[in-house]
Amino acid sequence: MNQTKEKNQCGEASKCCASPMTQPAPSERIPQNHTSAKVAYRIVKDELLPQTQPRLNLATFVTTNMDEYATRLMNEAVAINYIDETEYPRVAVICGRCINMMANLWNSPEKAEWKAGAVGIGSSEACMLGGVAAWLRWRERRKAQGKPLDKANLVISSGYQVVWEKFCQLWQIELRTVPLSKQHPTLDIQKAIEMCDENTICVVPIQGVTWTGMNDDVEALDAALEAYNAKTGYQIPIHVDAASGGFILPFLNPERKWDFRLKWVLSISTSGHKYGLVYPGLGWVIWKDKKYLPQEMSFSVNYLGANITQVGLNFSRPAAQILAQYYNFLHLGMEGYRKIQEVSMEIARYCHKEIGQMVPFECYAKELDNPLFIWSLKAEYAAKAKWTLFDLQDKLRQSGWMVPAYTMPKDIDDMTVMRIVVRQGFSRDMADMLLKDMADAVKELEALEYPTTSRLKCQRKEHLKGKVYTH
Repeated sequence: MNQTKEKNQCGEASKCCASPMTQPAPSERIPQNHTSAKVAYRIVKDELLPQTQPRLNLATFVTTNMDEYATRLMNEAVAINYIDETEYPRVAVICGRCINMMANLWNSPEKAEWKAGAVGIGSSEACMLGGVAAWLRWRERRKAQGKPLDKANLVISSGYQVVWEKFCQLWQIELRTVPLSKQHPTLDIQKAIEMCDENTICVVPIQGVTWTGMNDDVEALDAALEAYNAKTGYQIPIHVDAASGGFILPFLNPERKWDFRLKWVLSISTSGHKYGLVYPGLGWVIWKDKKYLPQEMSFSVNYLGANITQVGLNFSRPAAQILAQYYNFLHLGMEGYRKIQEVSMEIARYCHKEIGQMVPFECYAKELDNPLFIWSLKAEYAAKAKWTLFDLQDKLRQSGWMVPAYTMPKDIDDMTVMRIVVRQGFSRDMADMLLKDMADAVKELEALEYPTTSRLKCQRKEHLKGKVYTH
């Protein structure tokens, strides 16, 4: 009888394990029984099928295409935790080499063998590290002067990436935003200076604004701060958020001064997993000199077999992306990076020109700073159209493309735009496919007999605001 019971139990278990494909995918509890690796793989893989394919995702900035050897190297290093420097000392050395290379890429004046910098999970962590360093330096000066420490503020354009809002909330720092406008599509230097005072920890210009793809004028800001600091006696520095532009400007516009060649630029952050051409997630922050990296930001532990000192908000972090960054530096060199970024810019300019020539659209920027750009519906076209850019986004998604539509930041949030980000692996042929799908989608939308739900929402918004709503 016990044998019969055991057989029945085994049979039930086998049946359960053998037929997970007939059951809903678990969403609340871990299943009681195991599933074969092959079937589990297939279930997870099938879950991903309805998504946009990564290379058709023109919304993302992150790298979606690396070569065979880079992918192999990352797969072989997937189990390595960067923080275990005792067990993996060569990874730490390679990380230091990457920091040196980027510091020199950005014209660091530091003479030390190992430059001041840190690795992050992404540019968000790198931004926060740059912000924390500026805040701690400000606090130290205030303490020495016997002044209050509770009124810190940071100045940035309203085109900031959300990490800066998070940073200011977490560290209780006032976020002072300079509005973007059609007259000032990038940081208004004069208004930024007007927002500064003795409690300003830093001003943050952006190279590759997420919303528009444009660059703030760091050289003009540096000159304005030089005059302001000389007049007031303050020492307000610059942290450059170069999440995108940090790997574009040195290769395509090396003569442009935005980096450590400028007096008040004390730190720069970038994203290795964007135009650094590495799979996510990887970020870097570099300081002009070790004296600008406060000692309080270095933490030591000894339970890994040695006394390990690290700078970062996270502790454990993948080593694979660090190795892939170093691989890119070795494999591509300056010439290879320049060629890849030139190709991306050329295709972006082609798309910018073609989309700008389509009847419904007008591009936001006349010329491109980075391989990304935005466009909107012409005001006169939008006033009569039965559709909006959100409808075009949905149409393109049906063809597999992810091209985001969104409203602009505060003060120009009555403008709806679309954006594409051109990355390595996006070819002219793919661009032509996208442009044809856009043209076809516009024809379908123009043939509509009645306004779309999206358009009706816009009309209700017009009524509530008592003004004509334009895209």
